[in-house]
Amino acid sequence: MFTGIVQGMAEVVAVEEKPLFRTHTLRFPPQWLEGLETGASVAHNGCCLTVTAIDGDRVSFDLIKETLRVTNLNDVTVGSLVNIERAAKFSDEIGGHLMSGHIMTTAEIVKIISSENNKEVWFKLQDPSLSKYVLHKGFIGIDGCSLTIGDVRANKFCVHLIPETLQRTLLGVKKIGSCVNIEIDPNTQAIVDTVERVLAAKASPLS
Repeated sequence: MFTGIVQGMAEVVAVEEKPLFRTHTLRFPPQWLEGLETGASVAHNGCCLTVTAIDGDRVSFDLIKETLRVTNLNDVTVGSLVNIERAAKFSDEIGGHLMSGHIMTTAEIVKIISSENNKEVWFKLQDPSLSKYVLHKGFIGIDGCSLTIGDVRANKFCVHLIPETLQRTLLGVKKIGSCVNIEIDPNTQAIVDTVERVLAAKASPLS
């Protein structure tokens, strides 16, 4: 599990293509390497990946075909930066909201409104059917960042980004047309799906 509080960005130093999957190798700073072992979970742009090798400050991860299809990690090349969060520990403060690292879709940045101290960024979901889970003032994961939804219009929504988020994460350099990973808040999804099932059951005659 993850908290959606991105620890920073790591550089991709190698990409190895293999049949139906690829391996990404990233350079980690010393503080991220403490206690890190093969088999550990680390979120890349919000996508949970498993450590497959550690060589000094170089850490490798395998990505299967489905991961490359669903996420923006297919666009990663040598020199790219990705948002990083190591898996949460039981003693960690939950500063965002609990996230699984399972990306459901991507979204395109369609509008950016910049002001002196923040940015209002609008996104369009690639999968419009997920719009029912995107609620005003609800939680959403964007490239691994736990954020509060500011406004919702059709299959578009916006978030407001403070300077700390803009400096610490890739959201500070994203542009119109950029693709981001989206994780829907699981609690919101469970509530919406449960209400839909209850209403459907009430509307259907007993067999």
